[in-house]
Amino acid sequence: MMGKVRRYESATTLGRAAADEFGRAAAAAVTARGSFRVALSGGSTPRGLYDLLASEPHRRAIEWGAVDFFWGDERPVAPEHADSNFGMARATLLDNVPADPDRVHRIEAERPDHEAVARDYQEVIGRTFGVPADGPPPSFDLVLLGLGPEGHTASLFPDTAALDETERWVAANPVAVLGVDRFTLTAPLINRAREVIFMIAGASKAEALAEVLEGTPDPHRWPAQLIRPLQGKLLWLVDEAAAARL
Repeated sequence: MMGKVRRYESATTLGRAAADEFGRAAAAAVTARGSFRVALSGGSTPRGLYDLLASEPHRRAIEWGAVDFFWGDERPVAPEHADSNFGMARATLLDNVPADPDRVHRIEAERPDHEAVARDYQEVIGRTFGVPADGPPPSFDLVLLGLGPEGHTASLFPDTAALDETERWVAANPVAVLGVDRFTLTAPLINRAREVIFMIAGASKAEALAEVLEGTPDPHRWPAQLIRPLQGKLLWLVDEAAAARL
């Protein structure tokens, strides 16, 4: 089994645990390095997490001005669009905590040249971490991820080109079943993180979770199997419905 699995009665208790983990990781990173660099996830479960982080005691406890916010993936829409992962995080979290606007690094997904969007986001990551954007990937302090019913994580979907990426940190990944490109961090970058936390809730995720954790290795079928941090911590926070087949 990959990483450590923690089971919770409901999505609500899972969210509280995730908020505690986020706060712990932020405090440790700021103490050690003076900043906390996190890649946020989209979806309904993270929405609950962001609501909690914007509420007490987390709002007061976290040093928000020291946080660099990135996104693990994004849809090709404007930030005001209802489907925007950035827009969701802005409405639930960023507008409700004293974040530094200069440290909010969104994917400019509304731009028409998708390859340029991905390339430019890699440059932004490199500048923020102070490393060459054409070299080895840096280490996020925390990457938050979810899991789709078909096994995708971030926007690494089954049988898509980004699953085979070995060098680029960010890809404009064509997803045929959706008929669009999706911007995504790639496995080489995610696997350099100091900590990766999956948040998975709901019965619709049960089959995928069991296959990812206990099934035959087949990352083209179950892309979340690609996530194996090289030296960092991997934590699966799952509710009882998602864990039903484990």
